[in-house]
Amino acid sequence: MASVFSRIFKVGQAQAHSVVDKLEDPIKMTEQGIRDMKKDLQGAMQSLAQVKALAIRMRKDADDKKKLAGDYERKAMLLLQKMQDGDLDAAQAERLATEALTKKEEAASRSVQLTNDWQAQQKMADQLQHKVEKLKTTISRYENELVTLKARAKTASSMKKINQQLSNVDSSGTVAMLERMKDKVNEEEALAEAYGDIGQVGSSLDDEIDAVLDTPAASAGSDSLAALKAKMGIQ
Repeated sequence: MASVFSRIFKVGQAQAHSVVDKLEDPIKMTEQGIRDMKKDLQGAMQSLAQVKALAIRMRKDADDKKKLAGDYERKAMLLLQKMQDGDLDAAQAERLATEALTKKEEAASRSVQLTNDWQAQQKMADQLQHKVEKLKTTISRYENELVTLKARAKTASSMKKINQQLSNVDSSGTVAMLERMKDKVNEEEALAEAYGDIGQVGSSLDDEIDAVLDTPAASAGSDSLAALKAKMGIQ
């Protein structure tokens, strides 16, 4: 039993630390370690139950022997009382009373021995109980710490990925690319505006040319209007 607890609490030794440092997945290994400790706890509790059961049995046997010693003493007294009352031959009464007292001494001696054994067994049971409770507390603490460490590990992993992504970003290259894009957009906007101006200039020139070329048509229209007014008698 002692070897079980000594093995459990060796985790603080330098060799254990060196093993943990080499683990590829400390969280999974820690979870497995906690499961192993829980199995050890179950075994320790079974052993504790057996030790306690034996202590209870010893105490009961000691009480029974003590009670038996008292019964033999009472029987010896009854035998002597019968002798005194004349109901029993003196020799027979003393012989039987002596036998009863011998049985009483044997039972009393056995009761004392069993009591001593029970006390020793109970002391061992108390020590095992203390170690079991300590193991329970240790497992509970490890489980709580593991929850916290898993959260911290997840956060650290996320931060690591973000930092790696940020470290791979070429800020100077990105700025240069944005500047080139800005120049390109400005150039495109200027070119579009220039084409717009050219379009307006072209339209004005065409209108001017058409006006010159359409002059006879405009004159013919005026003559027709004058003829119509004359026909209608409009001065």
